[in-house]
Amino acid sequence: MGLLEPDGRARRAFRRDALRKPVPAIFVVHSLTHAVAALEAAAAADRGVVLLSAADAGVYAGAGWWKALVEAARDAIPAAKFSAILDCGDAAGAVQAAIRAGVAAAIFTGRADVGGRLAAIAEQQGAALLTARPQPALDLAVCFFADAETLRRRCADALASWQAIC
Repeated sequence: MGLLEPDGRARRAFRRDALRKPVPAIFVVHSLTHAVAALEAAAAADRGVVLLSAADAGVYAGAGWWKALVEAARDAIPAAKFSAILDCGDAAGAVQAAIRAGVAAAIFTGRADVGGRLAAIAEQQGAALLTARPQPALDLAVCFFADAETLRRRCADALASWQAIC
């Protein structure tokens, strides 16, 4: 094998089914009304979504608030398929509180060495730790005080236009 000849180690089987899986739309929610509207739109479209907290919400609102919001939204729309992520910014203590509270996924944007230790703790507890905030399809802050129907319609429109780009 020469320098420019492939050795075969980097080859992976191509999975066509991986291309058909839609990437879930991400909605930034600031209240239970926002979360319920996003889940109603997702259930109506039979699509999975991700509920993402506002930036640093783990610091100023707390893991308990987020956990209660997610559970109440799940109870309100049990047919919805979704996951939820709490943004804790660079606050390691907020991430630890989220893990303790049973939050399924959190974002930590602080130092990498601290992130590594937090990721190990999260993994032991069955939680996920992200180190970057994902790009949302819609931040519902733009219609913060809108009525539930307007919010649901905005979420449905965002879902309809969401392109799954890998």
